[in-house]
Amino acid sequence: MPLSAHIVNRIIDAALAEDLGRDGDITSNAVIPEDARLDLVMAAREDIVVCGLDIAAEVFRRLAPQARIKCEIPDGTPVVAGTALMRLEGPARGLLAAERTALNLVQHLSGIATLTRTYVEAIEGTGAVLLDTRKTVPGLRDLAKYAARMGGAANHRMRLDDGVLIKDNHIAVAGGAGAAMRRAVKAGLTHIEVECDTVEQVTQALDAGAGRVLLDNMDLAALRRAVAVNAGRAKLEASGGVNLKNIRAIADTGVDFISVGRITQSAPAVDIGLDLEGE
Repeated sequence: MPLSAHIVNRIIDAALAEDLGRDGDITSNAVIPEDARLDLVMAAREDIVVCGLDIAAEVFRRLAPQARIKCEIPDGTPVVAGTALMRLEGPARGLLAAERTALNLVQHLSGIATLTRTYVEAIEGTGAVLLDTRKTVPGLRDLAKYAARMGGAANHRMRLDDGVLIKDNHIAVAGGAGAAMRRAVKAGLTHIEVECDTVEQVTQALDAGAGRVLLDNMDLAALRRAVAVNAGRAKLEASGGVNLKNIRAIADTGVDFISVGRITQSAPAVDIGLDLEGE
């Protein structure tokens, strides 16, 4: 699923407007000669999974359109501290004005990709697939989910119109999982996922024809019972309370998917610097 140029441009426009303000980089414009040029290198200062370099390069091109920019590492690549990620040569004022916005984006996206890769590696060999969620910074969802893909996760719903997930509040208002399922089917919806808190609810959802069941905050024993009750009828997704200490054990219960909100909601930005070449 490639990133939409329209979405990327919208995010860059908003980010630059936020950072430049009305009068732009008044410091650089005052202290740096108009014809000054810079040779810069962007480098990882810790071990990371790279993500967002092409987006950062576009930020630089907005304010320094004549700059020569070379991305050294493809997105999704793990690198060690000290690895050069991008080289730039061009007008000093424009490159410095774009620096913070470009770094903010690539540090945030690489942070998501890096944390995601850690979770993916923790369940390697189990057959379970790591999913992201809609827990993202408002306005940055497409980029966050792109970063999760670069880290090795699969995307769950991009938006509310991207899939059917009948959650606990839907079930409560509709009068039960069965009633909610019947309403969804009557509305012409397909590929319906139902959230269940107990194994008994799993049985109800399966009997109502759910093709996918979200097992919400179940302990390991309940997850194993749900897998046994399901007997391969629907795809099972474990969610809630998942962390690096317990994700392997959750995967070993036999669930098909594990969704983790923290990979997009709580991933720390990684340390990436932009310095003069050779410094």
